[in-house]
Amino acid sequence: MTPQEDFDRIGTEMADLGVVIAKVFGKPSYKAANGKAFACLFQEGLACRLVQGSAEHAEALALEGATLFDPSERHRPMKDWVSVPHAHAGRWQDYAETARERVMR
Repeated sequence: MTPQEDFDRIGTEMADLGVVIAKVFGKPSYKAANGKAFACLFQEGLACRLVQGSAEHAEALALEGATLFDPSERHRPMKDWVSVPHAHAGRWQDYAETARERVMR
């Protein structure tokens, strides 16, 4: 599957949780029922809003090719967002669900 296909599939599976697909940072993104963005498709990866210092953040960042999300591409990464490469798309839904739960608190 392509990154876009995986993104769309996960979005469809999360729709029952009130998740909608919208544009954030000019990219396809997931928004929770409260309107807060928690993940977006960016450069063949899924950037998820995970809390810096959390186990999920550290785990995601340890994946090969994962980086802190830098939507401006000007070396100003967002500390709570981790961009997980498509090579790890099997983990995307887990990280997206964790990110959604965090923004719903």
